[in-house]
Amino acid sequence: MIFDQLRLRSELLKAVQDRGYTAPTLIQTQAIPVILDGRDILARAQTGTGKTDAFALPLVEIMSRKTGNGRHPRALVLTPTRELALQVGERIKTYARRVSLRCTVVHGGVRINPQIDRLRRGIDILVATPGRLLDLAGQRHLNLFRIEFLVFDEADRMLDLGFSQEISAILDLVPTNRRTMLFSATYTPQIRDLARRMLQDPEYIEVTPHHTAAEAVVQKVYRVDRSNKRALLIHLVANENWSRVLVFTRTRHGANTLAEKLAAHGIRAAAMHGNKSQSFRTRSLEAFKAGEVRILVATDVAARGLDISNLPYVVNYDMPGIPEDYVHRIGRTGRAGASGIAVSLVSDAEKPSLRAIEKLLKQKIPVETVDGYTQDSDVPDYILFRPDSASSQKKADSIIKEIVARRDAAKKQSKTRNGKTVSSGKSPGSKSKTRSGRKNEKAGKNPPRSGSRRTQASRPGKPRGRK
Repeated sequence: MIFDQLRLRSELLKAVQDRGYTAPTLIQTQAIPVILDGRDILARAQTGTGKTDAFALPLVEIMSRKTGNGRHPRALVLTPTRELALQVGERIKTYARRVSLRCTVVHGGVRINPQIDRLRRGIDILVATPGRLLDLAGQRHLNLFRIEFLVFDEADRMLDLGFSQEISAILDLVPTNRRTMLFSATYTPQIRDLARRMLQDPEYIEVTPHHTAAEAVVQKVYRVDRSNKRALLIHLVANENWSRVLVFTRTRHGANTLAEKLAAHGIRAAAMHGNKSQSFRTRSLEAFKAGEVRILVATDVAARGLDISNLPYVVNYDMPGIPEDYVHRIGRTGRAGASGIAVSLVSDAEKPSLRAIEKLLKQKIPVETVDGYTQDSDVPDYILFRPDSASSQKKADSIIKEIVARRDAAKKQSKTRNGKTVSSGKSPGSKSKTRSGRKNEKAGKNPPRSGSRRTQASRPGKPRGRK
């Protein structure tokens, strides 16, 4: 099928052509005709399959057939994160401006007053995150009583982030007589419950098997000690000349630390997570897209919604705690028909996470080795002995292994001795009660007033009572 067969007006077809698209994706082929026919939909497709255009194009097409009613929005698109809101908003604006529709984006993390001013000038389509939307509505700067179309993008992620109460509050603000479109990467029980509450006689669309990764993504696993992860990442980036790498860590502190260490090795890197201001996150993302930053280190706040064209590499520096998040992370690469590589650095403690992911995907992820970095790989000849490597254990001379064993034993004995010293009740630097110790004790007392008998009597070298 080609876009000309989807009953879209010429202005939108020209906009699609200008973006370089020649044929719709599978989710677009199935969803666009259903939306144009006036049906509610519950659609599931993996990340990177074109879900945004699947609702943006028919939404703009339908709204362009009727003029607006003033400054209040007629369509509301909800997203879980700020980055996704900005990207969806930009995509809708690309199409909306071709047919004289007004679209704006509101989200937290930035000043609210410019958003209020934009709403006052009037809009047709509003893209929003739940928190900021309710703030604006609560302050009476936004009225949702004219909403005709309600779209939930990445609905499962909204529920994962704890927006259930906000969703219920928003549903109370919009008309019950509306068109609703719910897009999700997974069909969880919570999503099905939400669909039953919101949708009327919906069309169910599912274009991919349950819990699968994009076929265009080549997956690899490196089994590596936790302490060697950073060295291995630097080796892969430098020796294999990786460019534009999205690296995922589990914590914000871990993202900051890794970005700083990479920068110290001369690799341009930036961290992006929830503790960063929205302006910083936006600048970092734009610098990464422009090639000014080589590595973007992010937490799972970036696992959904980041639409980065031609992103060749995704690295799981820390394995995700939830297996489904693995699919969303690696879905940042291999998008829109392009190929990509997803690398996972797995320590011993993370092997259960890897097994859970492989069980979810129903496949084994190939394991690769890098000499001198990964477990059980060949250790370079210039390294005489590496205790954590089985192959090095076999090759090393017995004398060297004995020296290392004596050194380790001495370290353990030293730690034990220090531990006993500290636990004995004496401070580590205290001295025995010798003459100098008694002098130190006296030195610790409050000094008497100058000229007193006590001062004279305590002078060293003079017998007590001598004048």
